[in-house]
Amino acid sequence: MKLHVGAGLAVLALSAALTGCGGSTGTAPATTSPAVTEGSPPASATAPAASVTPPSAPPASAAVDLMTATSSAGDIVVASNGMSVYFFTKDVKDSGTSACTDACLAAWPPVTTAAETPQVEGVTGTVGTITTPDGAKQVTLNGLPLYYFAKDTKAGDILGQGVNGVWYLADPSGEMIRMGASGY
Repeated sequence: MKLHVGAGLAVLALSAALTGCGGSTGTAPATTSPAVTEGSPPASATAPAASVTPPSAPPASAAVDLMTATSSAGDIVVASNGMSVYFFTKDVKDSGTSACTDACLAAWPPVTTAAETPQVEGVTGTVGTITTPDGAKQVTLNGLPLYYFAKDTKAGDILGQGVNGVWYLADPSGEMIRMGASGY
């Protein structure tokens, strides 16, 4: 009897271990068939593939923080989520701080990153970071902090362009785009 209980526990432990290794949501089909060796049972059609990674998935370290997009204001810089990013003319280049504080941050949240060095695609200006008062890393372009505009609700919105004559989109070289201002 002890032999059967031990074997049953071993099968249960193996089953739990294999289930934990799956990591699949079930939405991506396996790209390879598991090998069947002589004497081993064929894999179940419903068993998750343990380590299949789609070839198109980039490594986690290759995440892009900033990239370019085309808008009615020309080529602009956007964050990885496609949201437009803005400069604040009251910021001082290379000061290491943001002039947007308190209530300003509700309307103009900082563009932040978890990366030591922000990754870019198509952006030719100098990219860096400053530390916000709460310890986050705010992305900078040519020494100036970058922000989102809270009224931009979807990728491609540029509603913050020219607001109060102090908020402007960034172009890929890191310059402010002053034309096409909305003039709020």
